[in-house]
Amino acid sequence: MKTLEEPFETLLTEQVRPGVVVVTLNRPDRYNAMTDTMFVELERLAWGLGTEDDCRVVVVTGAGKAFCSGYDLADADALPSLGALGMLDQQERAARALSAIRALRVPVIAAVNGPAAGGGLALALAADIRLAGPAAKFNAAFVRIGLSAGDLGTSWLLTRLIGPAKTSEICFTGRIVDAAEAAELGIVNAVGDGDVVSDALALADLIVANSPGGVQLSKRALQANLEVGSYAAALELENRGQALLTRSPDMTEALTAFKEKRPPVFEGK
Repeated sequence: MKTLEEPFETLLTEQVRPGVVVVTLNRPDRYNAMTDTMFVELERLAWGLGTEDDCRVVVVTGAGKAFCSGYDLADADALPSLGALGMLDQQERAARALSAIRALRVPVIAAVNGPAAGGGLALALAADIRLAGPAAKFNAAFVRIGLSAGDLGTSWLLTRLIGPAKTSEICFTGRIVDAAEAAELGIVNAVGDGDVVSDALALADLIVANSPGGVQLSKRALQANLEVGSYAAALELENRGQALLTRSPDMTEALTAFKEKRPPVFEGK
C-alpha cells in the first residue's frame, strides 16, 4: 500500500497480513499523548487508507504501556493565549482527525493495550470495535483539567454505547473505568488475557474472510442509522445497500461457493 510508505513522525504503520493494517501511536515516552502533529498525521493516514482498495481492516493501538493518554499537557500552556478563532482552528484539527478515523470505509478495531484517557478515550470510541487488554483503563479526564467532556465526539459516542446516566457519572467524576467494568458497561467488546493486538488480528481475520462490499456497506448502514430519526429512514438506506450488493460478482461467487461446498473467493468488486 502506497499510503504506508509515507513517513510519519508520531505513527507506525504496517500491513501485517493481506488487507490488515496496524496503526500504532508512537510516542511511548509520553504515553502516546496527542499533539497537533499527531492529529494531522492521523487525518492524512485515514484519507490515504481510504483510497487503498486492498485495505480491509485497520487496527489502532499504542506503543509501550499506554493506548493514548489524551492531549499532551506539555503543549497545553499556550492554549489560554490563543484567540477564539485560533483555539477553534486547533479544536477542529483534532476533531477532523478522529472523524476521519471513524469515517474509514473499512472496520476499525481499537486494541486498547493500556490507559485511554481524554482524547485517547475519544479515539477508542471512534473505532467500530474495541478490545481491551488486562491493563486497559478508561477515563473521560476532561473535567480534571477544566475542560468539557463534550470533546472529540465523546459526549455523542459514549452516550450511545452505554446510555446517558452512566455516561454522565463517568464524565462528571472523571473516574477510572477498568477493563472489566468497561466490558460490563459495553465500552469494550471483550477483555483478553494476553496480547490485545493478537486478539484484534484474530478478529480482523474473521472480517477479512467476508465480502469486502458487504462489510463496507454494513458499516455504512450501521453508522448512518445512528443518525437517522426513524425506522422508515433506516429501511430506505438498507434497501439501497442490498440492491447495490446484489449487482456485485461477490454475491454470485458466495452462492456458487455455497452450492459447491467450498470457501468463497471474493474480489471486492
